[in-house]
Amino acid sequence: MNFDLSWILLGLPLAFVLGWLASRFDLRQLRIENHQAPKAYFKGLNFLLNEQQDQAIDAFIEAVQNDPDTSELHFALGNLFRRRGEYERAVRVHEHLLSRGDLSLADRQRAQHALALDFLKAGLIDRSEAALLKLEGTPFEAQARLALLANYERSRDWPHAAQIAHKLTDANQGDFHGRLAHYLCEQAAACVVKQQADQAQGLLQEAIATAPAAARPRIELARLLASQGKSGDACTAIEKVLQTAPLATPLVAGLLAEYALACGRSLQALELLKTHYKSVPSLDVLDAIVSLEATQPSPTPSARDWYVRHLEQEPSLVAAAKWIAGEKLEHEQFHPQVQRALDHAVKPLLRYRCAACGFEAKQHFWQCPGCQAWDSYPTRRVEEL
Repeated sequence: MNFDLSWILLGLPLAFVLGWLASRFDLRQLRIENHQAPKAYFKGLNFLLNEQQDQAIDAFIEAVQNDPDTSELHFALGNLFRRRGEYERAVRVHEHLLSRGDLSLADRQRAQHALALDFLKAGLIDRSEAALLKLEGTPFEAQARLALLANYERSRDWPHAAQIAHKLTDANQGDFHGRLAHYLCEQAAACVVKQQADQAQGLLQEAIATAPAAARPRIELARLLASQGKSGDACTAIEKVLQTAPLATPLVAGLLAEYALACGRSLQALELLKTHYKSVPSLDVLDAIVSLEATQPSPTPSARDWYVRHLEQEPSLVAAAKWIAGEKLEHEQFHPQVQRALDHAVKPLLRYRCAACGFEAKQHFWQCPGCQAWDSYPTRRVEEL
């Protein structure tokens, strides 16, 4: 068979031309795709900066459709869905990322963290817990543990919260001894409701050992002892609070006066309260002093004298109202109306205010009902801040 070289000579230029045309077509197509994807991306970014989230989402969806393998666009889209409250769509985006076999380990961990945040924001506590537990041993471990801690606190699962707090403390990610003491106090309160006094007392003793400078465990222990008729032991527990946590004196002054009267140690408690009042004048301490002074047999300053002395040290509408309550006015027939107006005016001043969120309450809370922060309520009332 004769082989005609002319066909080779004709075929080589033709193959070259066809190859060149194909490469030009591919390059052109690649340029078009690369041009479209960044354009959609920057359009979405511009909408996002202008707080036009609907248009930003549409632009990012367009960019993802042009280049479905781009993980960063998926993360941006999922975060936008979460911010808008479209948690189901955010979950779908992040679950799609996790289903990809070509995703890097770092991006897989990042997607797992984002999915956990989706469940948290959606209020799906069980699913968020499962997602957060998968982040152990990853760069997101500390954030996951804090989120788990908030979850357990919200659901009042104090044993699991304590486990996470211990892990955070052991990993030098904060000092959680104060919170651990609160968890034990919460468990003790549940035992008191179930009339398990011995178990409650054991938990409170453990809380004292966990956080010796914390005021709450000793206060709760004093109340438990007082409910059992052990006024002397309760009084001793409150006196210990004044030594270990002097800033909590306004909170316990009334309890100290009550227990001291019950066990016959009113004079000792009175002197102790006077000492603390000299260093830091407080209305609650002052009220306790006045109540104890009234029980003393020897002549003592009247309540009105104490409130006048307080006014000399600090301006106080509350103290002024209490002083006027015992004062004879020139037009005494109008005294009840004046007193009611003053009492109404001082009510907001007698509240406690959370230092973290500003939530005000009539009583002192160890955990803010508004922002869930621990120990965010000062021991002094609004007027004294």
